[in-house]
Amino acid sequence: MVFDLICANKHTFEAWFKGSKAFDGLRKNGQVQCPTCGDDQVEKALMAPNISTSKKQAKAAKESAVAAEAMHMLAKMKQHVEENCDYVGKEFAEEARKIHYGETEKRDIYGEATTAEAKELVEEGVDFTAIPWTENTDS
Repeated sequence: MVFDLICANKHTFEAWFKGSKAFDGLRKNGQVQCPTCGDDQVEKALMAPNISTSKKQAKAAKESAVAAEAMHMLAKMKQHVEENCDYVGKEFAEEARKIHYGETEKRDIYGEATTAEAKELVEEGVDFTAIPWTENTDS
């Protein structure tokens, strides 16, 4: 299901979720972030009603295929990260700083950081990338 979303900084964007409950759960855990500014204060934006036409159906099918390919690529990226990087959980910001300042051996890591921690890392010049993580599914 596609939702139009808006962050507290008024950036609008679209995102795909299994449904409203999936969106609500991810948002509650701070896992839905604005791709423009990283803000996790995200809400559903007002959406225009969907009136179906053959052109709209063709466009929707194409967009659905593009979205499916993007989700597939994110899943492959996630698998690569999980297989090749050290998981540091909620200690991501601290570990990233230690690596940045040479206090520990350089290695590839992944984990979670709050929006505030991510902003602090940016201000300190710590090189990292926020990745929109996909949920594991059985299908």
